[in-house]
Amino acid sequence: MVTRIRRYAQIVDILWKYGFGIALEKAFPGKTRFRLPGTEEKQPDQSTVYERVRLALEDLGPTFVKFGQIMSTRTEIFPPELIEQLKKLQDHAKPLPFSEVLAVIHQSCPNLEDWFAEIDEAPVASASIGQVHRAVLKDGTVVALKVQRPGIPEIIETDLAILQSMAERIESVFPESRMYNPTGLVQDFATQIRKELDFTRDGRNSERMARNFRDVPGIHFPKIYWEYSSSRLLVMEFIKGVRIDNVEAITAQGCDPHDIAVRGFNAYLKMIFEDGFYHGDPHPGNLLISEMGDLVFLDFGIVGVLRPEKKQLFVNLLFALTTDDVDMILKTLEGFGIFVAEESREALRDDLYIMLHDFGGGDEIAQFNFGLMINELTEVMRRYSLKVPMSLMLLLKTLVMVFDVAVRLDPQFSFGGEITPYLRKLADSNVLSAGYMKRASNSLLEAVDAAFDLPRNVNLMLKRLSTGTIRLEVVDTDLKKLQMALDRASDKIMIGLVVAALVVGSSLVLQASPVAMPKEVIWIAVLGYTAAVLCGFYAIYHVIFLKLRLER
Repeated sequence: MVTRIRRYAQIVDILWKYGFGIALEKAFPGKTRFRLPGTEEKQPDQSTVYERVRLALEDLGPTFVKFGQIMSTRTEIFPPELIEQLKKLQDHAKPLPFSEVLAVIHQSCPNLEDWFAEIDEAPVASASIGQVHRAVLKDGTVVALKVQRPGIPEIIETDLAILQSMAERIESVFPESRMYNPTGLVQDFATQIRKELDFTRDGRNSERMARNFRDVPGIHFPKIYWEYSSSRLLVMEFIKGVRIDNVEAITAQGCDPHDIAVRGFNAYLKMIFEDGFYHGDPHPGNLLISEMGDLVFLDFGIVGVLRPEKKQLFVNLLFALTTDDVDMILKTLEGFGIFVAEESREALRDDLYIMLHDFGGGDEIAQFNFGLMINELTEVMRRYSLKVPMSLMLLLKTLVMVFDVAVRLDPQFSFGGEITPYLRKLADSNVLSAGYMKRASNSLLEAVDAAFDLPRNVNLMLKRLSTGTIRLEVVDTDLKKLQMALDRASDKIMIGLVVAALVVGSSLVLQASPVAMPKEVIWIAVLGYTAAVLCGFYAIYHVIFLKLRLER
């Protein structure tokens, strides 16, 4: 609890420093007194509010940097200016002293001296969750050690709890923010970052992709050494290479940048459309060109999964974008679970048509600009407040990043020119048809079963109808009100019967000979008769009054 309060004070302090004090005070009135002393609110300068958001996230630490990076994919929600700033967030962190890193390695590898001949103290790379060190096994194999920073799970859990409470508070204080679903965004982010904390998941993802590409030359995934690995330490093959965006170094190695661009693009197409399991973070730091000229994939914390029917939907979406088919775009978006209000449908169709006219290739597929097309598509979805699944946004973001890398390697790279033949090949092959044939066969079997059962069901219905045993179930959306109305009606009928009984009984008593009965009985009959008459008059008045009120 003390740690959470201290962390809350740090967050308040940083947000106040970057000029968000007024919004903070409105969302959490009175609680900004926990702000650390000596920090004044930053006065507005030439920095835009979105630049200050990015700077604040960087100061807030690894959890918030990761949150900003994930949110940079939600281009259908946030304005382009904010997305541009969030894309600038870099997951770099100051390297930890080697003594702290060594303590984590010892926890996973108790027999450290028996397994490793040497471990370089200087890290090869350093990020918010972990850092990478080069090491050599006893047999001389060079490996890379991905080591989790000590205490990072506790820090992230504390930040996630604060983020969740902030999101809930923002939704209650600022109702207009609900269209962005802050609590849902935080929950999605929490799920993702908790997965990244488990390094064994990273290793399993790498091995699965390696199996998928075992027969594809020129694509390489690092080997995982499971006997030394754990959830906090991943030991993998060390691969020397240059970043994929370093065109000069790639050329110096004797590789053709255009060939690398096409090979990488086709690798992602295979992952998405054939395997349904793809590398979801293709920034240049995670893609290397080895000394042998292989394209090497690194860091599998973020992966995307596509079910067979979703693969077909995405094929349809790309076909629609490259062939300027508005109806297919709309149908495909709805297939992904995106609800389009009926009153917005025609306006949305118009905007999609304008988008295709401005950025589509028409008959010249080489002129198709995928990056601008997707940016405009997400802007249209944001304008109409369409709720887009995270899986679709990750898929679009991944393809845009792959396209950007390909253009850096080869400025003449054509997205439409490369993907159209591939999509046609898919349509002509059995890659997507197997899943659809299975679904179609299941649907056919269900239809045949229903057809065989139809005569028996019709005969049973006719028998029940003829014997009067058929049961009709009526579902009313306001059944409670109907029940209350029936209760009131039955009460009135019961009162009417009681009144009628009093009138009849009292009348019979009064008509009898007064000598034959005591005076008390006669007076009781008179009182009952009088009460019944008064109740009758009131009932008549009440019915007439209600009828007149309803007619008004």
